[in-house]
Formats: sequence, structure tokens, C-alpha cells
Amino acid sequence: MSIRKICLHVWSKWDPIYFSFSRLDFVKNEWGKQTIIRVRLTRYKGRNITLMDGTIIHKNDLLIKIHLHNVKLLKEIQTHKSDIRRAFIIYKNVEEALPLLASYIHSHVHNNQIKGIIGITTLHKGCKKLGFEVFPLRNPYYKRMKQMALFPIHFISSARLKKEIPPPMYLMMSKDDLLKKYPVKQ
Repeated sequence: MSIRKICLHVWSKWDPIYFSFSRLDFVKNEWGKQTIIRVRLTRYKGRNITLMDGTIIHKNDLLIKIHLHNVKLLKEIQTHKSDIRRAFIIYKNVEEALPLLASYIHSHVHNNQIKGIIGITTLHKGCKKLGFEVFPLRNPYYKRMKQMALFPIHFISSARLKKEIPPPMYLMMSKDDLLKKYPVKQ
């Protein structure tokens, strides 16, 4: 068994424990099946950011923080040798989950206070096609900490380990843009 498969096996045992302590919630489809996206409410703690639609995200604004269900994704891409094919699978999974995320936010009890969605990832190529805007992490210590935290995902997900991990970036989208791009059926 390869080191990557061992890491993935250990991670899959650890993930339910992490999930139970993280206050995360699954975004589900109409049949109750879990998507690749897990979410939680968060207060934004960074600098003010102005999004392309004019929405300004201020400190302490309410956002939905998105987390990919990495174990589920990594298990799905393990059989593919091409990094391009792996990236395509991740992209398609996120693309399929975003309309359900729009429904989740639309029906959320705090819908009126939620200004947008935020995530942090090293997998930011292609995110603009999904409607996200990409912003660098400014604090060098936080950026380094996130880079180390995301290294296991990079290690397990890459077909060939590269010398350098891509820098982590914020992905953001206003709630209005999300609902415009993925309209909720009434």
C-alpha cells in the first residue's frame, strides 16, 4: 500500500471526528444526499474587500465558509493518473454543488444577514469560471499556516508531487452573485 493510500485511509477515519467538532453542515441535494461542500456560518476577520458586483465585505460581516469534503473527493480522484483529469473531477463536483449551496443560503434562517461565501484553497485555477473571485492572503504567518495545513491535501491529490505548493488564496462570492448565477427555484 502506498504512503498516499495510507494517509487517505487514516484521514478517512479522522474526518468524522473532525466533522463532529467543526460545526460544519453538509449541503444536501433534494434527496438528502450530501454534496462535496460542507459549510458553516462565520464572521469575516480580514481587511475590507470590494467584490466585482460592488458588495463590500467588512470585518465581522456574516459569511458562509465553504469547505470541500476532501476525503470524499480524494477517494474519487485516486484512480486517475492525470492531474488535469483530477482537476476536472473536482471542478465538476463543485459546479454541481453550487446551485444547492444557493438553495441552502436562500432558505437559511440568517439569509438576510449573509453577505457572501468564502473559502481558502490552493486549488484556485478555474474558480473564476464558477463565479468566485480570488484574493491573496495578506498576513504572511496566516498564509504559511494555511499552506502547511493544506499540504496533506496537495500531497494526496497530486499525481506527481511538485516542489512547491500553490499559495493559498481566499475564494469569495457575494450572495447576490451566487443567487444570480444559480437561481433558486421557488
